[in-house]
Amino acid sequence: MADEGRRFGTEIAIAPVIKRKARAVSLAVGQGEEIATRRVEAIELTLEGIPGDRHAGFVRPADVRVPWFKRGDPIHNERQLSIVSIEELAEIAAALGIAEVEPEWLGANLAVAGLPAFSMIPRGTRLFFPSGAALAITDQNAPCRIAGAELARHQGGERLDFRFVEVSRRLRGVVATVDKAGRIAAGDALDVRVPEQWVWPG
Repeated sequence: MADEGRRFGTEIAIAPVIKRKARAVSLAVGQGEEIATRRVEAIELTLEGIPGDRHAGFVRPADVRVPWFKRGDPIHNERQLSIVSIEELAEIAAALGIAEVEPEWLGANLAVAGLPAFSMIPRGTRLFFPSGAALAITDQNAPCRIAGAELARHQGGERLDFRFVEVSRRLRGVVATVDKAGRIAAGDALDVRVPEQWVWPG
């Protein structure tokens, strides 16, 4: 690994592949334009995502998250699913001084448990389900006031939308695409494969 780092003219730390175990706590599907999702027990994933979910599809319109493209232009959909961590939702709730934050209030499709610092999990990480279905993590999910407003609707609290954005940065979870279609269910044990990691020196 050190020899590989020296090829770039400097020492680069290259972290090896990491394998972990986790658990799918809950699943939910988004319908219509509402951010909130509806909890279900199981989902039959396709390569386009979750059938009927508002984020399903191979293509999505460019938005504020990708300012290098013209707003509305069709681009590859790397946001088929939103995934959050039960442990991080508890952190958010504690920081806001509220009893709980349910995954569905933030529009999440999957809530997992057992992965520390889940929102910092690298791009390219795979989540493997018992059926053979697999998800590929594509990016960290940035907090927004829309999700904060939905949270406020359930928990109340003046200006909770602004506070949510402040306290949930780097805790909002990740987005993913379907790498392999198949059935996923609440309670599934997950095999997690984090790829080699490095920081390019530029």
